[in-house]
Amino acid sequence: MPFSTVSVGTSYTQEYVMAAGYDHRSIVWQIAEDYSHCEFLIRLPGYCPMPAFRDVIDVPLVVRRLHRSRSEVRKELGIGEDVKVVVFNFGGQPAGWKLKQEYLPDGWLCLDTAIGKNYASDKLSGARRLRDAIVLGYQLQRSPGRDADIPEWYTVVETELGLRTSLPSVEVNAKSCIEEFEILHGDHQGLPDTLRFLKSLAKLDTEHEPEKISKKLKMRERLAAAGLFNWEEEIFVARAPGRLDVMGGIADYSGSLVLQLPIREACHVAVQRIHPSKQTLWKHAQARHHERECTPILEIVSYGSELSNRGPTFDMDIIDFMDGDQPVSYEKANLYFAKDPSQKWAAYVAGTILVLMTELGVRFNDSISILVSSAVPEGKGVSSSAALEVATMSAISAAYARKRFQNVTAYVVHSDCFKHQCEAVENHIVGAPCGVMDQMTSACGEAHELLAMVCQPAEIIGHVKVPTHIRFWGIDSGIRHSIGGADYGSVRIGTFMGRKMIKSMASAQLSRTCNDFEEDGVELLEAEASLEYLCNLPPHRYEATYVKRLPETLLGEKFLNQYDDHNDSVTVIDPKRNYGVRASARHPIYETFRVKAFKALLTADSSNEQLSSLGELMYQCHYSYEACGLGSDGTDRLVRLVQEMQNSKLSKSENGTLFGAKITGGGSGGSVCVIGRNCLRSSEQILEYDCLQQDEMGYNKIYNRTLCLYPRSFKVPLVIKVYGWKLK
Repeated sequence: MPFSTVSVGTSYTQEYVMAAGYDHRSIVWQIAEDYSHCEFLIRLPGYCPMPAFRDVIDVPLVVRRLHRSRSEVRKELGIGEDVKVVVFNFGGQPAGWKLKQEYLPDGWLCLDTAIGKNYASDKLSGARRLRDAIVLGYQLQRSPGRDADIPEWYTVVETELGLRTSLPSVEVNAKSCIEEFEILHGDHQGLPDTLRFLKSLAKLDTEHEPEKISKKLKMRERLAAAGLFNWEEEIFVARAPGRLDVMGGIADYSGSLVLQLPIREACHVAVQRIHPSKQTLWKHAQARHHERECTPILEIVSYGSELSNRGPTFDMDIIDFMDGDQPVSYEKANLYFAKDPSQKWAAYVAGTILVLMTELGVRFNDSISILVSSAVPEGKGVSSSAALEVATMSAISAAYARKRFQNVTAYVVHSDCFKHQCEAVENHIVGAPCGVMDQMTSACGEAHELLAMVCQPAEIIGHVKVPTHIRFWGIDSGIRHSIGGADYGSVRIGTFMGRKMIKSMASAQLSRTCNDFEEDGVELLEAEASLEYLCNLPPHRYEATYVKRLPETLLGEKFLNQYDDHNDSVTVIDPKRNYGVRASARHPIYETFRVKAFKALLTADSSNEQLSSLGELMYQCHYSYEACGLGSDGTDRLVRLVQEMQNSKLSKSENGTLFGAKITGGGSGGSVCVIGRNCLRSSEQILEYDCLQQDEMGYNKIYNRTLCLYPRSFKVPLVIKVYGWKLK
């Protein structure tokens, strides 16, 4: 080895910690806590354990661009061509150690960069010697004819040293942002997306200087939002993230264990409760209420309408949700919002009001203004609708809580009613037959952890930390997903048909052979005859007793004639349609077993076998979706690409990087979840994967390469008051 570097890290912080004596423990933990908020750590060789960091990218030694040749550097340092060199680096500070010649082998020279202020020469200072020595070392190790490869992020250092002109910063300044409003309750937690939303909210008050309204603000939704709020009143802001379905998926409505990961992209909702006389009405609403003064009105503005072909605004009289002295039925509300396809999106927002009226008896005598801004991609299977429902329900609940903040804390965070009311919006008012796992994850998920929940109906059993050597990616297939589509609903109906038929078979067998069975056998059949959740049926019982007796498909009319009902309150059987029964019933029974195995494997020792087993479980889940009819060409193509990379000779020679993939959520398009080793090569493969997908489909996007970067924003919604006068 002609050249080596010895680096011993230190800092003035360490000296301070040591001087603090026994109290140093709290300082160490504070430092660890501060560092834990970093997005990721770029780690060089020779590192010590760094448990405070969740996401770690290991990189080789990084060097500056070459300015002089090997011979020139050695000549300036006075080192012969045949001398071997070791660099001793102690952070550029005096080490306080005495180095002796006898410590070195024959033919070696030590360059000490730790002599600090005691070394007088500027020309050959420790820092200068270190820089040149690193360049020398790189020259000695590089392949002939190969140019230096300088990572892009390393050029940031040149900016700090004044060697490169930096680009204007686009980061939100938290201090300047806070100056534009008063936080009456809650904490924005320094989340960049929340600060951006609050800053954009504060800038809406520009009506007094129309010449300063930007071109972007002149868009219809921005103009509508500019007149939405009364800046003298409180505004309630809530944030809720989307989620990546790692394991569980459509088995949630059958009672399965699910593992869900909150993602960085989130939805923000701002709500203002205001007396009707103080609300600023849009012109068409003013005309409608010319003779009806002080009528509570709901006004909603949603950003991003141009991306999804929907209307940017919605308004209605809140009294339209009443039928006499009682709220209208969910069925009537569903028909009301379905009349205009461009306005159907408003059901996710306005539906929360009807649910609160129906389930909790809340009466809305004030007007309500709502602004929605969501970064969760729509139609990609990452729960954009659940994030919207949870954020809206949180903000409205806070605005109308009787004992405002104390009750909201308990209600929003701990109450199962809250999550089920969000589910009711989706199931009954929107008409999408999903389970509760999406709303639960958005409301209760934590950063860097999988939410483990048994959907019977919604029991959170804990948060499972993602091991540091494992990473998940969510990748858009380019095919829009909708759980309101016929495929998802028909699979759910087929699943409940299968459950009803299994219960009927168990009851019939129990009545025929009760006297011939041992007590344990009778209890087993009794449990299966009263089966509430299909996931409680073990796979071996399904295979041994029921699978051959379930039909592959069954006409809806034939099922209704024999069994009367499938006992699912959110779907309706079409008598003229054939439903897949066997595959639909089989999926949740085996999926709950796969999820339990997946959860257990996450705690196993790090190894290729562990990662391969986790990946295999994801592959099995994917093909089970396909058997149910919930696959798609786009998601299948993505999974095949992962398999090709995993089985390539290059991947095997590198000890494996990507290990599995599966379709997520309700299937039929949307996103694919990929599992891999948490290393630089995995990230490179994901980018290669993206390029291959673009070549084949012409479209793709990697969502949230560092999934679950931010925790859920507010345990309690944030309450602010904007200082409109500061913006004038």
